[in-house]
Amino acid sequence: MIVVTGATGNVGRPLTQALAEAGEQVTAVSRNAAQASAPTSDGVRHVAADLAEPAGLAPALDGAKALFLLLSGDLHAPEARPADIIDLAAANGVRRVVLLSSQGVSTRPLGTTRVAMRALEDSLRESGLDWAVVRPGGFASNALAWAESVRTGGTVAAPFGDVGVPVVDPADIAEVAAACLLDDRHSGGVFELTGPEVITPRGQAAAIAAALGSPVRFQELTRDEAKAAMTRFVPPELADDTLDIIGAPNAAELRISPDVERVTGHAPRPFGDWVARNLAAFG
Repeated sequence: MIVVTGATGNVGRPLTQALAEAGEQVTAVSRNAAQASAPTSDGVRHVAADLAEPAGLAPALDGAKALFLLLSGDLHAPEARPADIIDLAAANGVRRVVLLSSQGVSTRPLGTTRVAMRALEDSLRESGLDWAVVRPGGFASNALAWAESVRTGGTVAAPFGDVGVPVVDPADIAEVAAACLLDDRHSGGVFELTGPEVITPRGQAAAIAAALGSPVRFQELTRDEAKAAMTRFVPPELADDTLDIIGAPNAAELRISPDVERVTGHAPRPFGDWVARNLAAFG
């Protein structure tokens, strides 16, 4: 059995589906009590647990052979202890952990949250478990933050409108994570995941407009305005580290990584593909 944390999110949902389709029994963990109350179906059992309280995850880990570990925003806060989850997994007989880390661990190693994530990676390496680390760059699905403003006002508001990065489709992250959970060949690997092209926020707005067939206006935000919006959902340290990257990406953050294709056998999906699959959110 494989445990997937963050199972109702943009990566966890397709990962759970991919594992179930591969014939695996999956325990899908999320904070969402309504999702957790869903009956077991197609090999997927839903469990509610808060990773900020690792002991509550123990029942979900009973009988598990592998764990996909995705940290919620509050587990990036300075006082968080996500390494306790790895210890708990080992104590419960889990043999493999695949960690969703961040590209910034290698490209911005001195960022506050990057230092903490690197420490978590090191804890995993030293745990004695089989492991793999997935380091995506910016997510294409971050564009969902604009869904309501596009629906109600035909507007995308973002900072750094003409500064681009190669955002990655969560479906590609999920495919790579599934391969790491299922295939011994990827054990001990660190995979940097990006999309196939650099795209700016203004370019993303244009892609959404093209898919909708209606105009979408771009509104430039200041860094302070963007941080105020982000800190409604994530710690200030994570907001600052993210804004540093998307405001002034370095050469490593602009590089198109070959790792999606190397693991999955197909090129990474462009932003337009993600928009097409999620168009209902904007329409």
